[in-house]
Amino acid sequence: MTTGGTDRAPLGRELLRTMAETGASSAMVYELAPDAPVLRLTALSGIPPPVLDPWRRIALAAPIPVAVAARRQRLVWAAGHQQLARDFPRTAVALPYDFALGAAPLDDGTGCRGAMVLLWPAGHAPELSDAERTAFESACRRLAGLLPAGHSPDGPLVVPTPPARTVGLDEALAAVDYVERLPGGGCALDLEGRVTMLSAGAAALLDTAAARLHGARPWEVLPWLAGPVFEDRCRAAVLSRHPASFTACRPPAQWLTFRLFPDGRGVSVWISAADEQTDPEARWPAEVMPLRAGQMYHVLHLAAALTEAVGVKDVTELFAEQIVPAFGAQGMLMYAAEAGRLRTVGQRGYAQEAVEAYEGLPLSTANSPTVHALATGKPSFFGSAEETERLFPGLVKLTGMAARAVLPLIVSGRPVGCCVLAYRHPRTFTPEERLVLTSLAGLMAQALDRAFLYDTKQQLAHDLQAGLLPHRLPPVPGLSVAARYLPSTRGMDIGGDFYDLIRLDEHQVAAVIGDVQGHNAAAAALMGQARTAVHAHASAGAAPDEVLARTNRLLTDLDPDLFTSCLYVHLDLRTHLACLASAGHPPPVLRHPDGHTDVLRVPPGLLLGVAPGTHYTSTTVALPPGAVLALYTDGLVERPGRDLDDGVAALAADLAGAHSPDPGGLADAVLTRRGAHTERMDDVALLLLAPTEGGGPGGDA
Repeated sequence: MTTGGTDRAPLGRELLRTMAETGASSAMVYELAPDAPVLRLTALSGIPPPVLDPWRRIALAAPIPVAVAARRQRLVWAAGHQQLARDFPRTAVALPYDFALGAAPLDDGTGCRGAMVLLWPAGHAPELSDAERTAFESACRRLAGLLPAGHSPDGPLVVPTPPARTVGLDEALAAVDYVERLPGGGCALDLEGRVTMLSAGAAALLDTAAARLHGARPWEVLPWLAGPVFEDRCRAAVLSRHPASFTACRPPAQWLTFRLFPDGRGVSVWISAADEQTDPEARWPAEVMPLRAGQMYHVLHLAAALTEAVGVKDVTELFAEQIVPAFGAQGMLMYAAEAGRLRTVGQRGYAQEAVEAYEGLPLSTANSPTVHALATGKPSFFGSAEETERLFPGLVKLTGMAARAVLPLIVSGRPVGCCVLAYRHPRTFTPEERLVLTSLAGLMAQALDRAFLYDTKQQLAHDLQAGLLPHRLPPVPGLSVAARYLPSTRGMDIGGDFYDLIRLDEHQVAAVIGDVQGHNAAAAALMGQARTAVHAHASAGAAPDEVLARTNRLLTDLDPDLFTSCLYVHLDLRTHLACLASAGHPPPVLRHPDGHTDVLRVPPGLLLGVAPGTHYTSTTVALPPGAVLALYTDGLVERPGRDLDDGVAALAADLAGAHSPDPGGLADAVLTRRGAHTERMDDVALLLLAPTEGGGPGGDA
């Protein structure tokens, strides 16, 4: 990145003016690319440039504040990390620090040219004041006119914050003397953590030569500071503009306390020997994996995995596998907020009676940490059994858990559910852990909300499919039948495959199998219409070719923009003859009584719904007792990269090699051989027809 040249100096001056008038601690300007829906980082001040490396280019459709501000042409505001985690969980997880954020579009009157982001120190009021809002909006109008005509090849303009004041040489030397006289030692870091000044006392405490550290980051030079704690505390101090501190051990056994004091130009660090009474929980020995290195790995892994999770079970299992062990919890409860009550959707480590005690609790009256968190929308952290018992008597005894983090799951101001991480022993939740868990709750809320919607659609699809397919096939004397349907394992659990068995009279029966293009509600609706039409025309006594012709005319008139393949079979159980007609459907397979198989090449007519005047041709074959006629949909034989004829031949071989005394067992054996019970890209329907001796019905559906 660059500090920029004179051609961009007005932009830099305006950025500093904006920060001064709004009281913001940091500012970033993004311009809208002329050739793509992308925002490009153009200028920044008061923030370490490496922090913004992941956001130098941002898709306009991205769910992060600056993109939303530009896309929706409105001010976006988050008063603190908790609101940021609720509204923009991805941003909050990547930046688990406390600050207020505002983003607004840059509009010069001709349209949106970009957006600006301002950060304020932690503890800002819940809303912008009238003066802040006015200054923010005025700055956006001015900056819109100062954006460069083209993207600078030098990269974003980095605008240094001016010093608080300038001093002469004598006063500067006096300041050095002042620092050297104080106990301990001090050093100054720039915004990126590089040492710009180091006192002799600090060099002695760090046990290193000052020349080694000048211009370098301490954690890159001193191995005992190489963990992420120092870097993370520096970044937290700079972004929140709040002091921070930590204690580290300089080998072999010297504990040092580091106190960090930030502003817009860098961080002042005061180093002193740690008191023996220093809280041991504030110490970070080298062998301990702190938050940013250990737990954050699991958090980021979970964030990535949640993009692939589809159902509620997937989401809760991911949380249990990634976050529960990462934060050392012994228990986890995941609740959904439904119809004003709690419903458990996942749990780990709790006794069943503890889970059942809170099942179905009303959100309006129940006294529990979960209900309280959902009512306030704020996470709660209880570090000991005494603290929990004081507010919620009996909870510790019931659950066996002493400490807990209670995280409300909120989406767009609407409670989706609540998550509880629980511990059997007292535990202190560090500020960093609280921020990360709050961010995590925002991610979980959005994932769980999507999962609820997916599961609802899945159930709707299942109910619709079940309603359109026959609940059972009618018993037919002299014919044993087996039917199997397996939905696709990808996408929406609904498709257009259908089958039916129609008893025409005492000795005649019709069978049909078909496949409507697509995997959606429209395909299922058309499937129901096609099945009804075939059933009506077959019951009226139409011949196979005429059944397809009449059904085709109906579907063409409906003009659904979907096509249907169909195979219709008329079977006479006295003569043991089958008359078949096909509308572009895969050919049936006939297994003879001796076990060998043939693929019946029925003339494949045009798909149903293409042309209204299409004629179809019938073919008659013998179907004696002991033979099996297999009707199926293409999901059983199609494989990526393989010819359909090869798949049909493989099915014929599987049917010949399968051994079972009844069609049901034969159908299951064929499906197993075809691998249909594993991942399926398409629906699978299989209908087996087997004439029997003696006229007794058999098989299953």
